[in-house]
Amino acid sequence: MVRKGSRRPTLADVARRVGLSAKTVSRVLNGDGPVADDTRARVMAAVAELGFRPNLMARNMRAGTSDSAVGLVVPDMGNSFFGTVAGAVEAAVRRRGLTLLVGSSGESAEQEGAVIGSFLARQVAALLVVPAADADHSRLRREQDGGLPLVFLDRPAAGLAADSVLSANREGAERGTAHLIAHGHRRIAFVGDRPATLHTRRERHRGHLDALAAAGLPADPRLTVSAHDAPAAGEATLRLLRSPEPPTAVFAANNTASLGIVPALAAAGRRDVALVGFDDLPLAAVLEPGLTVVAQDATAVGTAAAELALARLDGDRSAARSRTVPVRLVPRGSGELPPAG
Repeated sequence: MVRKGSRRPTLADVARRVGLSAKTVSRVLNGDGPVADDTRARVMAAVAELGFRPNLMARNMRAGTSDSAVGLVVPDMGNSFFGTVAGAVEAAVRRRGLTLLVGSSGESAEQEGAVIGSFLARQVAALLVVPAADADHSRLRREQDGGLPLVFLDRPAAGLAADSVLSANREGAERGTAHLIAHGHRRIAFVGDRPATLHTRRERHRGHLDALAAAGLPADPRLTVSAHDAPAAGEATLRLLRSPEPPTAVFAANNTASLGIVPALAAAGRRDVALVGFDDLPLAAVLEPGLTVVAQDATAVGTAAAELALARLDGDRSAARSRTVPVRLVPRGSGELPPAG
């Protein structure tokens, strides 16, 4: 019997449970040669009961050994923030002789589950996840109880107490909106992620509202919009600017929104609209005007997440921890424009 919280079940544990040799169990799992139906049924029942996952990368190695890889799941491979995070994780785990495997969820809870399942089937040494919206991570409790290091980046796990590394989202959004208020703006639009339930979107919106409240400004719900990609963010902003009471400034709650808003404003000849974006962009400083941002430290996020995972691999069994990585305001011109007119 494998005691809860001791280690992940191995092929040898399955063999002991059904009273068969590891070779026979391996034959069942790999479909390698004839096996009696009742034997197959017993093995699969034990696999389900113990929560054993076959090690696809080590079938020819000693049963039950862990792979020398760490799995990382991100929502978008093309997002520069997650690319930098992945680079920092890879640098940290490589120094320990581990290889990084990266997969994308596409912000789909279903796809995230499939990628995680693939990594678990390879018996990765640790698993790092940037959660997709509406994902449920309670299904990973068995792996966590079995000793698999789990760390969640950028957003916390849902339904599971686990290590996490987050940016100072609420504080950063408050600082960015307060910066616009300090330059005379009173009607400030908020363009955020979709869905609105996403942790980063929710926290940044709270920070935006905090800044308005601190300045004694009303929170007009008509100035809050959601967009699923860059073009949608640009279109939503321009619709707001065509409204009877348009905003004079925009707070873009992520770099994808900024990527849509900047060219949309330029194409419409609305360079008079002030803009602050959460998260930096490549070449943001050479835009005209330069893009003012609340910059996250993606390298620090990735490094901290890798360090937590490696500490767990080294035997740290303390309670789940959450680290918050500071952000900083970088003024470049777009956030310092005064209200038009």
